[in-house]
Amino acid sequence: MTQEILVYNTLSRKKEKFEPIKPPFVGMYVCGPTVYGPPHLGHARSAITFDIIYRYLTFLGYKVRYVRNITDVGHLENDADEGEDKIAKKARIEQLEPMEIAQLYTNRYHEDMARLRVLRPSIEPTASGHIPEQLKYVQEIIQKGFAYESNGSIYFDISKYAEKHPYGEISGRIKDDLLQNTRELDGQSEKRNQADFALWKRASPEHIMRWESPWGAGFPGWHIECSAMSAKYLGETFDMHGGGMDLQFPHHESEMAQAKANCGAGPAKYWLHNNMITINGQKMGKSLGNFITLQELFTGNHKILEQAYSPMTIRFFILQAQYRSTLDFSNEALKAAGKGFNKLLNAYKIVDKLEQTEPLTAPNEKLEKEITEAIAKCYEGMNDDFNTGITTAGMFALAKPINMLYNRQSDIHSLKPEIIIQLKQVYKSFFTEVLGLQDEADEQFKSLADEFLQIYKVAKAEKQYDKVDQIRAVFKSKGLVIKDMKHGIDWGYEE
Repeated sequence: MTQEILVYNTLSRKKEKFEPIKPPFVGMYVCGPTVYGPPHLGHARSAITFDIIYRYLTFLGYKVRYVRNITDVGHLENDADEGEDKIAKKARIEQLEPMEIAQLYTNRYHEDMARLRVLRPSIEPTASGHIPEQLKYVQEIIQKGFAYESNGSIYFDISKYAEKHPYGEISGRIKDDLLQNTRELDGQSEKRNQADFALWKRASPEHIMRWESPWGAGFPGWHIECSAMSAKYLGETFDMHGGGMDLQFPHHESEMAQAKANCGAGPAKYWLHNNMITINGQKMGKSLGNFITLQELFTGNHKILEQAYSPMTIRFFILQAQYRSTLDFSNEALKAAGKGFNKLLNAYKIVDKLEQTEPLTAPNEKLEKEITEAIAKCYEGMNDDFNTGITTAGMFALAKPINMLYNRQSDIHSLKPEIIIQLKQVYKSFFTEVLGLQDEADEQFKSLADEFLQIYKVAKAEKQYDKVDQIRAVFKSKGLVIKDMKHGIDWGYEE
């Protein structure tokens, strides 16, 4: 925790020094998926973004309570206050119970995130499991005078709220712009103003997902779930609130308003938002035919995919950009990410083989400086608003001396022992613990590769060059390369 971290706070629109409210405890709430369909690239970027933050803070010694919700009710089509619940609509189409749909896609989300090495949060509450908390929160807002009942539904009064609190702090939307030309509704709406949003909606007779409330049968609005659950598990004010940039408005703006109306203060000290993924420069969408699920990426079963991509390739692709920047997907970008990941993986594979067996010779101050600067770059990236692009550049800079030392292009005995220890510790820790990367090949595969390598060594020693070429071809077909070095023979992943 000696590292000083800068965090870009969407609320202040600038980078701020990260100072937890009650160190070393950190409370982090992230808006999780709405489980009415299979996980896609957008889910992956958000999940990996906050997984990295969770991992790094934990790595530094903070005690992080990471809460990520599952939205299984109350999310209507087009994120509006009218229309059909997305989960209920999917259940009707597939002739299943809504909770079957929610459970099906929650399971798929967990399976895909596990393959991407996204850690499970400390707590993963569901909206359907916290109806009493949401009802209580709604009642408290009514009691404070910031909500009203209309025909069995409860709406948040934006105009009333704006009399005491600024509206639009997170998204930059101006209250007057929202309310302009919406005041006179001629009785065509239950709302006093069109900009008012639902805290609780009366259920129509055909609405499947419903619960009893003081105002009749209904279901919670989309925004109230996060306010109620974050307060329950993290308190009225906590450290970090995160989600995709598309949630700034209306979701997070509404959360801010609900919390200030109820508690007098915003829920989070720092608001963090990851940017979107585009596909060949276009926004991802089903109507454009470029909507790609994670399973389609893993299998290559999509018309715009040239091949299947492994979970670590996808994770590394996402890690190469700072989370607030737009990330453009293409087959070329994924292939490049795969090669880059293999480069780091090859260094990870050999770093523990670096050993000093002789006394220190004349010091190589230039190489020592390169190593210490690369180590500093790894931390520099994470400390600069969790910029994994800079950190991965630092990892590439560390991979270079690891390879040089292993290949004996540089003398390992020209480095101080503490430098070698630090090099090994930092590289391994950042590869696995911070960046969350791993070797995807199982032990049986690697054991077979080792056995074939022994056969290769014998064939080469006996000058059986046809056999040597055959074994090389087998390795290449599996994405592996044989490395002939002056001091020995090894295998690695194709870069």
